[in-house]
Amino acid sequence: MSSQSGPDSVTDVVRWAAFSCVLVPVVLLWYGTSLAGAAGTALGLAAVTAACRLLLRRSERCASRTLAEEPAPHRGRHHRTGTGAHRGGRPGGRGNTPGG
Repeated sequence: MSSQSGPDSVTDVVRWAAFSCVLVPVVLLWYGTSLAGAAGTALGLAAVTAACRLLLRRSERCASRTLAEEPAPHRGRHHRTGTGAHRGGRPGGRGNTPGG
């Protein structure tokens, strides 16, 4: 499977799921499961695959919509607003002692 993200990776996931929808019932038949049991398993896997595909597509649409609505990113996590800004420490490094 590829390590890229986006529509191609979703397509890859759906292809593998469809492959397993075919492979699992064949293996079940090979090991002696009834035809009805294998068919039921295939239908169940197909339903789960379809639901996952819908959720993946919806997730992609929501993510792309969210990215389109986001404002420009900030300068970074450690962006300082001015020259005297400190990380919550006391100004000048003094303690709470009077006159100190």
